[in-house]
Parts: sequence; C-alpha cells; structure tokens
Amino acid sequence: MNEAIRAHVFVSGRVQGVYYRATTRERAREEGVDGWVKNLADGRVGAVFEGDPDAVEAMVEWCHTGSPRARVEDVEVEYDEPTGIEGFGIRR
Repeated sequence: MNEAIRAHVFVSGRVQGVYYRATTRERAREEGVDGWVKNLADGRVGAVFEGDPDAVEAMVEWCHTGSPRARVEDVEVEYDEPTGIEGFGIRR
C-alpha cells in the first residue's frame, strides 16, 4: 500500500436532503477509505477521506457527481497529513 493521504472536501450545490451523506459513506466503505461526512450549516457537505492515494482520489472524483438526486455545483479539496481515522461514518 502507498503511504496514506488525507483529503478534506467541501461540496456545494443541492447536496443536503438527497442522500449525499449516506451514499458517500457507502462508497467510501467500498473504496476502503476512512473518514467522515457531514452537512455543514452553510448548505454544503463536508467530508474527510484518509487512506490509499488511489482510493482517496477516487472518492474526490466521486464527490463531483455524488448521490443520484444531488446536483453538485462545486467541489473544493484541501490536502493535509492523515490523522489516523478508523472507519467511515456520518457526523451530525
């Protein structure tokens, strides 16, 4: 496995109330990525992905489409050092 990376993603558009968080969790678990996803007060969805660089980048790419009912307008990504998150969950 390559050295782990961390991506903090901010997704804007119609991304709340359209199962974006649930499908992100499902997809992240399929990719074997650790982290979390949550709704933000400003209407965006925030997520952190940690793990294998290819898997993390696959999740970042997936965020540009998201759940079937979502309408993604923009995705901002910040990279940082992994913190050792284990598992993937929805934060409230």
